Amino acid sequence: MLAKLRAQTREENFFSVNSILVMLLISASYLVVSYLLIGFKTEQLFLLALINLFFFAGPVSRNFIKGFSIFIIYWVIFDYMKAFPNYEYNSVHIESLYNLEKSIFGFQSSGKLLTANEFWLLHHNSFLDVLTGIFYLTWVPVPLGFAVFLFFKNRKQFYYFSLTFLLVNLIGFVIYYIYPAAPPWYVQTYGMELLPHTPGNTAGLSRFDSLFGVHIFAGLYAHSSNVFAAMPSLHSSYPVIVLYYGLKNRLGWINILFSALMLGIWFSAVYNSHHYVIDVCAGILCAISGIILFNRLSNISVFSKPGEQN
Repeated sequence: MLAKLRAQTREENFFSVNSILVMLLISASYLVVSYLLIGFKTEQLFLLALINLFFFAGPVSRNFIKGFSIFIIYWVIFDYMKAFPNYEYNSVHIESLYNLEKSIFGFQSSGKLLTANEFWLLHHNSFLDVLTGIFYLTWVPVPLGFAVFLFFKNRKQFYYFSLTFLLVNLIGFVIYYIYPAAPPWYVQTYGMELLPHTPGNTAGLSRFDSLFGVHIFAGLYAHSSNVFAAMPSLHSSYPVIVLYYGLKNRLGWINILFSALMLGIWFSAVYNSHHYVIDVCAGILCAISGIILFNRLSNISVFSKPGEQN
């Protein structure tokens, strides 16, 4: 009888006036701030509907959306960057980055000094177009799917992973404003002249869309927050974080898959002219720096075992 009364009390509190008012306030604030900064978009309503659905659907889903609020914060910050273009705060590096890439990673091909992007632009093929497109489609679903897995398997590791993910992104965002940088496709399309309001571009990934008659990447890059955010490549950072926590949690053969995806995303970023090799290297260093910094901030040894932290 006592247990039944407690369950009823929990259910009543679950839909308490305070909970409803808090969610209404958060939802209204998000819409108002979004409208003032970047304008109204239908995906904002979709995000709010999803959050409220999970929040009020049940105890498990409420805990789930609370945990994933870390990823929501990342997305909101990324979206709001549209209101504060980094090219308004520092000079955009176009020619200097291109020349630096050539000086470090350039190589001779047919008597010309080329970047890896220029080489693959001349030697792309349908097989690699499809393969690299598939790799690039995994850069968001894999980290999110891995986070879901950790949420149900090891809640503490889930929070470590999520907070590391957020920290790495924040480091990357700061660098974007300190060092605005044009991607390889920009140089290929517009040359060395700065055109501040240049829209996002699918670059080599347009070949994947064309082969399958879809607009997957065209739709994704239409929502790009800033095209002058090539350095570091956060696309290259994410699989490093996933692999680190995969190894940390001793996931066995799954880590082989994570490793393959990581290498595939790195190659795809260069092959499709979204990043220079130097951008990829910077993304890897950004991930490693974020992991080490988070471990130090949380007093977790990089070499500690998962069982020692639970």
